[in-house]
Amino acid sequence: MNDSHPQGGSTTATGAPAVSDRNSLTVGANGPILLHDVHMVEQMAHFNRERVPERNVHAKGTGAFGVFETTEDVSQYTKAALFQPGVSTDLLIRFSTVAGELGSPDTWRDPRGFAIKFYTSEGNYDLVGNNTPVFFIRDTMKFPHFIRSQKRRGGTGLRDNDMQWDFWTNNPESAHQVTWLMGDRGLPASLRQMQGYGSHTYMWVNEAGERFWVKYHFKSQQGVKCLTQEAANKIAGEDADYHRRDLREAIDRGDFPRWDLHVQVMPYEDAKDYRFNPFDLTKVWPHGDYPLIKVGTMTLDKNPENFFAQVEQAAFAPSTVVPGVGFSPDKMLLGRTFAYADTQRYRIGPNYLQLPVNRPRVEGHNTYQFDGPMAYDHTGDQPVYAPNSYDRGYADHEGPVDDGWATDGEMVRSAYALHAEDDDFSQPRALVNEVWDDGERERFVGNVAGHILGGVKPETLPRVLQYWKNVDEEIGKRIEAAVSEGQAEEPAPHPTEPEGVIG
Repeated sequence: MNDSHPQGGSTTATGAPAVSDRNSLTVGANGPILLHDVHMVEQMAHFNRERVPERNVHAKGTGAFGVFETTEDVSQYTKAALFQPGVSTDLLIRFSTVAGELGSPDTWRDPRGFAIKFYTSEGNYDLVGNNTPVFFIRDTMKFPHFIRSQKRRGGTGLRDNDMQWDFWTNNPESAHQVTWLMGDRGLPASLRQMQGYGSHTYMWVNEAGERFWVKYHFKSQQGVKCLTQEAANKIAGEDADYHRRDLREAIDRGDFPRWDLHVQVMPYEDAKDYRFNPFDLTKVWPHGDYPLIKVGTMTLDKNPENFFAQVEQAAFAPSTVVPGVGFSPDKMLLGRTFAYADTQRYRIGPNYLQLPVNRPRVEGHNTYQFDGPMAYDHTGDQPVYAPNSYDRGYADHEGPVDDGWATDGEMVRSAYALHAEDDDFSQPRALVNEVWDDGERERFVGNVAGHILGGVKPETLPRVLQYWKNVDEEIGKRIEAAVSEGQAEEPAPHPTEPEGVIG
């Protein structure tokens, strides 16, 4: 018998000394395990439950801690404490892919999540964005359908390119985001070398109660670098955690990544008759109309000490805002204000905000949420209701709110009312013809054609080709020619065994 503990031994979850972490309690050396080996039972029971359900969207990701410093004066637009000149705010950021599962490769062609939790003096502020300024759809009703189309078929359990294109072509509003996705920026070289966007339109309110519409842009100080499809495929097979590893190693060696935050600011009244709907998530605001205004700089300088506690259990929700920041009539944003917090309650539990990584860092934190599974914080015997007569404070505002907007009309189920220049194809057309160079256009044609040849059915193909001709006639014809050329080649048989099999 060896009772030595060279590393000090271990304890049970309740703090008692553990007898053995190597050997279970049995009847004789070869006999059955006894149920009253409590330590073994507790180890197995906890192991069975040590993974929370993975996120339905943005399952694969990584994160880091840092600080945001407001270097400019934007107080004329917002009273939010974190955006006042000279203020430094601790933060956590989580980068992720959208459609892949928890173990999927980092270098699949997919938008990247860009979610920031600011631990402000007025409560947490979650800015839950992407590395693209637009999205595939403009109404949150379509969101579950969109995500399912990007995941796996119910019958085969396999991802399916035809399913993706069937959804995209039946929802032409997707054209702008799909153009981004199939272009160079659909495959960032690293998380450090991509831009970030709030994507939605938000509201800012200043001390005088004046309201503004804003869009967030995080510009990488490392520059923007991307992977070719061939390079991404190679990396996916060699190192599925390539982006996660790169970010961690950069911070470990002191190469702290930084982004400058800029905003576009639209006066409140401009939205009413702007030439297209400024709340449509499939659109960008031209910088000529609303130029970028610098706010400050974000620096990531600390890796998580425990990935599960500080990244996997980190919970982001666009509903988490602070005074001076509000929502807009963006239908996707309004749907997300419910969906994200609710998925965290399902995934982690109703008291997820009590976990250290999610806990607000505010003096005098006073919430009337109480009890529920895994409740840790409590308020003793203070009143659990409001209003009350026992000196526990409660909120009691009546009347207009400073972060609201005017609206009227019948209750309807409808697309946005059209503005003068609303359409689905002019902005992706401008991206292809006015922003990209010849090399980017050539790679784009190859990326789209390769994706089509990866499984789009003959009955879907005409819609896909017309989709791109609607974006731009010439680019559509080039894609059609590339697909025809690929179809004319003798298809390689699917190997029954991969190359390199021995024996």
